[in-house]
Amino acid sequence: MPGESEVSLNELLIEQLNVNMANISSIIEKEGQQLFGQSNLLSNEEITEYTLEFLELFVKLLQADSRIDRRRKEFKALREFFTNFSQQLQLRGGDLSEFVRYVQFLQRVFLENLQEDQRLTFQQSRELLLQLASVFNDITLDVFNVYLEEKERTITAQQEELRETSTPITEIWDGVLTLPIIGTLDSSRTMTVMEKLLARIEADRAKVVVMDVTGVTAIDSQISHHLIQMMRAIGLMGADAILTGIRPEIARAMTNLEIDLGGMITRSTLSEGLKEAFRRLGIHVSPARGDAGETR
Repeated sequence: MPGESEVSLNELLIEQLNVNMANISSIIEKEGQQLFGQSNLLSNEEITEYTLEFLELFVKLLQADSRIDRRRKEFKALREFFTNFSQQLQLRGGDLSEFVRYVQFLQRVFLENLQEDQRLTFQQSRELLLQLASVFNDITLDVFNVYLEEKERTITAQQEELRETSTPITEIWDGVLTLPIIGTLDSSRTMTVMEKLLARIEADRAKVVVMDVTGVTAIDSQISHHLIQMMRAIGLMGADAILTGIRPEIARAMTNLEIDLGGMITRSTLSEGLKEAFRRLGIHVSPARGDAGETR
């Protein structure tokens, strides 16, 4: 019966491991030392511990059932072991390719032991080969997927951090906020900036917001729409929006796009925009005695 054949194959593989455990463990440790020890990713003690833990988990997987089931706790434990192992290597500066070579080596060790066992028929060797290949391939794919997910989370976090630092909202005077915009405004970034800006307007009871677009390198109809959308939202919060830093090339582009800024307050520079903000709040700016400036 198929079930009896599978059980006998697993038993043969377990028997091979038990008989040759010392030799297999030694071979795996030496390979680990060459891959990870020479580059100081792992100490010899850590390599020995990882080797023994892997062999123990692998034997438990074979003993669990006649058919390797990915849903069983034994397979999940082995997968978690390799996931943690690969993450530990990467935290210490290792490369995922080194881990993949190590897993491929483990598979090769078992295959070489199978070839030396004269009791196995060609069909039995073939079935064990497929079973081992399936297990190690699944583990490699699982680790690679975890690696990609972690990479994606890192990139997302970096992008969020970049958004935070590239669009700082600063209160430079009571009731006056400045918002320098650098780079490109897409829909996602516009919504993020708008939510934070409106929250700051409410929290600081701001009366004027000076948006400076000196750092915007290019503009199209979509970016212009986002700018107008933000300025209108500022108005709905009861504050005045002043747009500054429109360079000649940006102004020409907006004219060619037939973008209407009628009713919008614009100034050439951030300095001029701040003067307009102070004027609207009734703050008089005049030069002090000597070379320094003074605000009253």
